[in-house]
Amino acid sequence: MRAEAGVTLSTLADRPVNDAPYRLIAEVEFGEGVVVYPFTNLYGCKIGDGTRIGPFVEIQQGAVIGANCKIQSHTFICDGVTIEDEVFVGHGAMFINDNTPRVRAAGGRLQTDEDWELLPTLVEQGAAIGSGAVILGGLTIGPDAVVGAGSVVTGDVAQGATVVGNPARHVTSRSSSST
Repeated sequence: MRAEAGVTLSTLADRPVNDAPYRLIAEVEFGEGVVVYPFTNLYGCKIGDGTRIGPFVEIQQGAVIGANCKIQSHTFICDGVTIEDEVFVGHGAMFINDNTPRVRAAGGRLQTDEDWELLPTLVEQGAAIGSGAVILGGLTIGPDAVVGAGSVVTGDVAQGATVVGNPARHVTSRSSSST
């Protein structure tokens, strides 16, 4: 086993364990037993052992998904996002890595990669992201935290905390012993 940014990847495979039509899979590092459903775009990312990727998911270059995660359909995970082991990501969740997107840079020219700052996001072990949640860039969602469905997360979420709403607000906490 080797660990990378808190994510465990064992012996890497060159493809998921299942066959499915209509998948774009390019330069992906797969752990063992990864299942990828149809209509997915996965490129330049890393996916840990036993993770399941639902249909209509896009995971971009530079994203890292841990072991035994469940990524539900219609989710978008961009460059700069690290999801540790045993994380649930609900249907249609959206991760953002640029909180001030623009088409044009100073002087009116089109932006290039040098004109913006990638804001890394970390989702720690055992967290759960509800369906339709939007996670802004540069945040940490703590271990065992819960983000309610439809929430817009604009700040860090503490270990074991539950946040809901727009913007997401803390509503309760649970101890690690109650999970």
